[in-house]
Amino acid sequence: MGENFRKIWLHIVRVTLEKAGPAFIKWGQWTATRPDLFPRDLCTELSKLHTKAPAHSFAYTKKTIEKAFGRKLPEIFEDFEEEPVASGSIAQIHRATLRFRYPGQKSKPIVVAVKVRHPGVGESIRTDFAIINVVAKISNFIPALKWLRLDESVQQFAVFMMSQVDLAREAAQLSRFIYNFRQWKDVSFPKPLYPLVHPAVLVETFENGESVAAYVDENVGHERMKSALAHIGTHALLKMLLVDNFIHADMHPRNILVRVPKGKPSRKKLFKSRPHVIFLDVGMTAELSKSDRVNLLEFFKAVAVRDGRTAAECTLRLSKQQNCPTPKAFIEEVSKSFAFWGTPEGDIVHPADCMHHLLEQVRRHKVNVDGNVCTVMVTMLVLEGWQRKLDPDYDFMKTLQTLLFKKDWAESLVYTIEGLMAP
Repeated sequence: MGENFRKIWLHIVRVTLEKAGPAFIKWGQWTATRPDLFPRDLCTELSKLHTKAPAHSFAYTKKTIEKAFGRKLPEIFEDFEEEPVASGSIAQIHRATLRFRYPGQKSKPIVVAVKVRHPGVGESIRTDFAIINVVAKISNFIPALKWLRLDESVQQFAVFMMSQVDLAREAAQLSRFIYNFRQWKDVSFPKPLYPLVHPAVLVETFENGESVAAYVDENVGHERMKSALAHIGTHALLKMLLVDNFIHADMHPRNILVRVPKGKPSRKKLFKSRPHVIFLDVGMTAELSKSDRVNLLEFFKAVAVRDGRTAAECTLRLSKQQNCPTPKAFIEEVSKSFAFWGTPEGDIVHPADCMHHLLEQVRRHKVNVDGNVCTVMVTMLVLEGWQRKLDPDYDFMKTLQTLLFKKDWAESLVYTIEGLMAP
C-alpha cells in the first residue's frame, strides 16, 4: 500500500508541475538532474515531464519576427508554414524557406527552422521563479531541509532558466559546438543563420532525421547501426567533457536525430556506411572549473577501478562549500559498497549502477555537490543509459577508463579522440 501510495503521489507531483507553468516544468526537469538532492524515484518521475505547450497564434509569430528583424515576413521568407512543427514551454518552431539566394547562382531553396519565443514567457517565468524562490528561502528555516541549500540551488536554476529564454544565447552556443566539432563527419548541429538571430527569434537550418529514441526503443534489428550510434554518442560526449570542457547537458533521445545514408544500398556501402548524429536544443550546457574538472576525472577513474575511498574523497571535494555532517561515515559506507563490487559476486554490477548507488549515498549523508558538476555526472548517466540499450556489449565506462588511464593522457587525449572519429 505504501509503495502504491508513493507512486500515486509522484504522479500527482509531476502532473501538478506540468499544469503550473513553464518555470515549474523546467524546475521539475532540472530537479530530475539532481539525484544528489532528491530521491531517485522522484528524479525518474520528473524526467518524464511533458514540455509540449499550447502554440501561440500565427499573428503573434509574424509580429515578433517582423519586429525582431525590421522586415516584412514575405521579404525574409519565400514560404512560411503557419502551423508550428513543435511547441515547447519556451518557444515554438515553424518550418520555412528563405527568400535569399546568392546572386547569379542556381541554388536549392534553404529550408529553415524558425524558433519564436512565446508571448510573455520571460515575465511568466520571473513570476513563477519568485514563488519558487520564496519556498526555497523558507526551507532554510526548516532543519530537515536546510542542508539542501535550496535557495542556492534555485539561483543556479534561475541562471539556467533565463539563459534558455534568450534565443541569441542558444545561437552562440550552437556556433561554439559547430566549431568544436568542425572536423567530425559523423556529428553536426543546426546552424544559426546570422543575422537572423534575436533574443526572441532564432532562424537555423532545418535538420531532417529520425529520433534516436526509435533505435533505443527497438528490441531487435539494425544491430550494426545501433552499435555505431553508441560509439558516436559516447565519443562525442567524451570530447565535450575531456577536450572542450563544453558539454551539451540535455542529451535525452528526444534531442538527438539520426540521419542514415540515402541511395541504393550495395553490400560494400552497407558495410561501410555510418549514421550521422545531429544534436538539437543546446540551451542547457555546462562548463567546469579547472579544480572541478580534475576532481571529477579522478572520481571517474576511482569508479572505473572500484576504488571506494578515493571516489568518496573526490565526491566530498565536488562542492566549494562542503557541509556534510558525517564525512567519515560517508567515506566508510562508500568504501564498503565498492569493496563488495570488487568481489566476484559484486563484479557483475555495472559501473554506471555503482554511480547511481553512490549518488543515493550522497543524498542520504547530505553531501553537497555543485550544480554544474552534478549536471555533467547525470548527463553521462543519461547517455550511458541509452547507449546500453543501443548496444549492451558497448561499455561506456570502459571507454572512459581506457582514455583516462592512458599514459600522458592529458597531452594525447585530443589526438586519441579525434583519431577515433576522423574520416
